[in-house]
Amino acid sequence: MSIRRLPEHLVNRIAAGEVVERPASALKELVENAIDAGAIRIAVTLSEGGLSRVEVADDGCGMTPADMALALERHATSKLPETLVGDEGAIEMVATLGFRGEALPSIASVARLTVESRVRGAEGWARVVDNGVLVREGPAALPPGTRVIVEDLFGRVPARRKFLRSARAEYAACLDAVRRLAMARPDIAFTLQHDGRRALAAGQAEDRPARVAALTDRALADNAVPIDLERDGLVLGGVASIPTYNRGVADHQYLFVNGRPVRDRLLMGAIRGAYAEMLPRDRHAVVALFLDMPPGEVDVNVHPAKTEVRFRDPALVRGLIVSGLRRALDAAGHRSMQRPAESALQMWQAEPVAGTAAPVAYPPAAAHPAGGGTSLFDRRPTFLTPPPAARAEPAWAPPPQTGAHPLGVARGQVARTYIVAEAEDGLVLVDQHAAHERLVLERMRAALAGGRVAAQALLIPEVVELDEPACDRLESRLSELAELGLELERFGPAAMLVRATPALLGQADPAGLVGDLADELAAFDQALSLRERLDSVAGTMACHGSVRAGRVLGVAEMNALLREMEVTPHSGQCNHGRPTWVKLAHGDIEKLFGRR
Repeated sequence: MSIRRLPEHLVNRIAAGEVVERPASALKELVENAIDAGAIRIAVTLSEGGLSRVEVADDGCGMTPADMALALERHATSKLPETLVGDEGAIEMVATLGFRGEALPSIASVARLTVESRVRGAEGWARVVDNGVLVREGPAALPPGTRVIVEDLFGRVPARRKFLRSARAEYAACLDAVRRLAMARPDIAFTLQHDGRRALAAGQAEDRPARVAALTDRALADNAVPIDLERDGLVLGGVASIPTYNRGVADHQYLFVNGRPVRDRLLMGAIRGAYAEMLPRDRHAVVALFLDMPPGEVDVNVHPAKTEVRFRDPALVRGLIVSGLRRALDAAGHRSMQRPAESALQMWQAEPVAGTAAPVAYPPAAAHPAGGGTSLFDRRPTFLTPPPAARAEPAWAPPPQTGAHPLGVARGQVARTYIVAEAEDGLVLVDQHAAHERLVLERMRAALAGGRVAAQALLIPEVVELDEPACDRLESRLSELAELGLELERFGPAAMLVRATPALLGQADPAGLVGDLADELAAFDQALSLRERLDSVAGTMACHGSVRAGRVLGVAEMNALLREMEVTPHSGQCNHGRPTWVKLAHGDIEKLFGRR
């Protein structure tokens, strides 16, 4: 077999496969070029999620006609100074977002590419390349800067086109790419329009934390700590959420190295290590970390799309991140998630356990004078004081026999979290939230096996604000969510209307429930149904409908919980695999006191 040189158009298409995987990849390259051109305003316009059109306009330095022609050739770049082109170590010193010189010719080989640019003080020029063939060039009218239009990406490459996802999914990827680049450069104003509607608008911000809060969640500003640490020439900055403000998936972790958005396993692992023992295994912190270091300490050329990096001293980088996060979280002290005032008041009101009496609040003993008939809700909430951390409530009826129940009989509650029960062969400690979470999940499974989960209509439908991709994911699964008892309706581009919640959840938090479900849907393939992922989705719902740690239970409620655990499958562990109860046998207790 003879060896032969590949034709130029095929070489470009192969290069395009490395650099341009989807519309978001092309968009990322174009926005990075605009940033490197010194733009202070960047406008992105998309049609059909970028499948039919991607447009990026900036007010940067622009290109002359000669530069424009050269930019559409492979391995041509302005990112390396001319004095360093022959230096083998020059690549390591690149401080711009890109320098490979393959993006524009690669895109032009698999799409119709229009480049219009104008240098200040000169006339504009346009060049159009259709799938690798120059079809037109000439004068163009536009303000100083550059406008690049990509149309019909992979239109003539069906083998690649068929692997692209839906317009909604591609749009979500494009929005994420722009959001990450906008976070890195608060000094640049960004706008993004999709199908004629503005989806993102970020004006110039004073600092990175302000830009991060504007692009993620407004609540992050009140539930995060600043990160600021310098060590051995490395500088770490950004914001990180306090442990009680977390998400169901890790896609709300934004990482930047020298201003470049990256997805690096080392950095993600360092974040998990910093939050170890502060977050459940299925929850993830919200962080935006900016790591700045000398260019020679990091290799940004290990991946064609420049999303992965390699550090010269990985241990130093990991230690810096873990130390910076832990120091900031330690300084936060006893801070917890900031809630509205009405939510804080509701925390004092008991939630019902299925099969028990209606809940009542637990005020101090002085608030219940003997024979008093004043309604509890007539008292001002400012007079409420916290209940004791542990208590034992007298049982007026004769206590049941411990031998009749494997998990024993409730004798009290410790730290408003753990039920203490006496069994015939020892002492049982039960995590009330973990146990009830499993019970709610098993009830949902049984109800779904019988047809569908009963829904409880809300007296006043609640509006939950989310980002547009999250709303799209929920809207695509409305019928399946209705089978689980959650009735939603689209309420504008970035909000969902909750009309009903699963009756099994009782007084659930609609906003928290819908937000976590949106994260859950993002974590698995759209090809899977909710029934196929019942454990994850129903588990998320069950967690929101469970008795919380910190809730004071009466003896009757505690015994009802124990009895249901005894007859419920898998009640020995919660939905996340943690034990729901442990037992100290009589022999173990005697050893603790030196009796054996």
